[in-house]
Amino acid sequence: MSELVMISHGHFCSELKKSAEMIMGPQDSIHTVGLEPNESPEDFRAKFEKVTSELSDYIVFADLMGGTPCNVAARILMEGAAKFDLYAGMNLPMVISYINAAMVGTDADIVGETKAGVVHVNDVLPK
Repeated sequence: MSELVMISHGHFCSELKKSAEMIMGPQDSIHTVGLEPNESPEDFRAKFEKVTSELSDYIVFADLMGGTPCNVAARILMEGAAKFDLYAGMNLPMVISYINAAMVGTDADIVGETKAGVVHVNDVLPK
């Protein structure tokens, strides 16, 4: 299965990886690239390309559609500079779904499983 690159504003991606590792154990196939407040899109792109240049097959989870990390990755795709699947709206259930699929050797339904994990808890509590 592909390696995973998580990209975000600030340290969200690295902290999300730590949370996933609390549940699923160490994850050597997950890489993180965070955009720091003082960095430009060009700075972020250089960091992203440095990490991904060492990977042959990877997918990317971004924190926010329309945010700089996602926009930079999308631009790389549009330019044809690399080929990878890009998902926005990164969250813990999404990462765990990826890890579970990798563990059992299947493809994860990233979007479907993530949508199914969004629950209004009040609706399922006993009345």
